[in-house]
Amino acid sequence: MAASPAHPMELDLTQIETKLAAARTRLILEKPFLGTLVMHLELKAVQDDRLRTTGTDARYFYYNPKFIQHLNLAQTQFMLSHDAMHCALAHFARRQHRELKRWDIACDHAVNLLLWDEGLKPPAGCLMNPEYHGLTAEEIYPLIPPDTSEQTIDSHLYDSDSSSGAQSQPNQQQSPQNQESEQSAGEGQGQGEGQEPPPEQRQGDSQGQAAKQEQGAGNQPQIESLSETEKEELGRQWQQRLAAAAQQAAQAGKLSQTLARMVDHLLQPQLPWRMLLARYMKVSARDDYSFQRPSRREGEAILPSLSSNMIDVLVFVDTSGSISDEELGEFLSEVDVLKSQLRARITLHACDDHLCENGPWAFEAWEALTLPKNLTGGGGTSFKPPFEWIDQAQLHPDLVVYFTDAEGDFPAREPHCPVIWLVKGKAPTPWGQRIQLN
Repeated sequence: MAASPAHPMELDLTQIETKLAAARTRLILEKPFLGTLVMHLELKAVQDDRLRTTGTDARYFYYNPKFIQHLNLAQTQFMLSHDAMHCALAHFARRQHRELKRWDIACDHAVNLLLWDEGLKPPAGCLMNPEYHGLTAEEIYPLIPPDTSEQTIDSHLYDSDSSSGAQSQPNQQQSPQNQESEQSAGEGQGQGEGQEPPPEQRQGDSQGQAAKQEQGAGNQPQIESLSETEKEELGRQWQQRLAAAAQQAAQAGKLSQTLARMVDHLLQPQLPWRMLLARYMKVSARDDYSFQRPSRREGEAILPSLSSNMIDVLVFVDTSGSISDEELGEFLSEVDVLKSQLRARITLHACDDHLCENGPWAFEAWEALTLPKNLTGGGGTSFKPPFEWIDQAQLHPDLVVYFTDAEGDFPAREPHCPVIWLVKGKAPTPWGQRIQLN
C-alpha cells in the first residue's frame, strides 16, 4: 500500500540498494544489451540538493535515494538504462556547438523513445514526443524551440555550459504529454508508483535515520564535468562497450532489429557532413602537372608545375517542401565556401517533381552562391527530371550534389557523372555517395 504523501517514508538505504541491484539483475536476464551497458556504471548515492533524480558523468550512475525510493522496479530499470544509453550513444561527446539545454532535451527524447520501443516503463516526467520517433539527437535538436519549457528527467553531469558553467538540471515537473506514460508505468513493486517524489523530504525523527544521513554526509562523491580529453577517451571506451554488448545480446538472440541498426550506424566511421562534402569535391578538382615551357627569364629548364582548372559542379535542391529555406541557405553557404577554395563553377537548379521553370542559375568561382528568391516548388518529389535534363543538354559535370530528404522516385540507371546525395532524414539512395545531414 502506497504511503501517504503527507507522511514521507523513512529512507532505507539498504532497501534502495537492493532495488537497484535487483533492477540491474533483471536487465541482464531480460535485456542483456542494456544490462551489460548498465553494469559499466558504478552506483553512487548523492544525498544532497545537487541531484534531484539520477545522473551520470559517463563513469558513474549517481542517484538520489529519495527519488529511487518512489520508483517501482520497472521504473528503476528504465532510469538505469536511460543514463547508460546516454553514455553508450556518446551524448557527452557529440554536442559540439549546440546550446546545452536544447541538446540535453534532444538527447532525452532520443533515449526515451528508444527505451520505450524496447518495452521499458518510464517514470512520470520523461520526454517522449512521438513525432521524434526514429530520429537521432542531432536530428531532434533543430526541432526543439529555443524557449522550450521541457526539462530532462535526469542530470547530464558530463557536460556544462561554457558560457555560464551551469550543468544540465533534472526534471522537476511532469510534462502534460507524459500523463499516459505515468499510467503505464505502474508495474513491478514499490511505493508511490507513477508519481514524482516530493521536492523536499522532511528529516525523519528516528535516531537511526539521522545517523545514516550523518554518516553519508561526509562521504559525498565529487561530481565534475568532463574535460575534452576525458570525453575523447571515454568515447572510445563506450564505443568498445557498445560493440561488446551488442555482440553478447545477438549471440543470446536478444538484440532487437532497432538496436542492431542503431549499433551498426554508431560503429561506422562518422565525419561531419561538411567535411565529407569537402572531401568529395576536392577529389573532383582537376589538379594536374603542366610541362608548358616557362618564360626565358625563368631559365631554360622545363620543370613540372601544378595547375588547377575550373571544375563544373551541378547543385540540385529539393523544393518539395521537406527542406526549409533556412536549411537550404545553410547548405548553399557551405558549398559557397568550398567553391571559392576549389575554383568551382556552380550551376544551381531546383526540383520537386518538375524542374523549376526559373532555373538554372550559374555562379562563377568569384561570385557569391546565394539562394534565389524565385524558387518554386511544393509538389511531390522525383529525381528523374534533373538527370533527364543533364542527358538532354549533354552536360558533363565533374560532380552532381543533390540536397534532399531522398524520399521520391529515382532514375533506374545511375548517370555517367559522380553524384553526392546530401540527405536529411533516414531514406536510402539506390546509387551515388550518400552523406547524412545532421
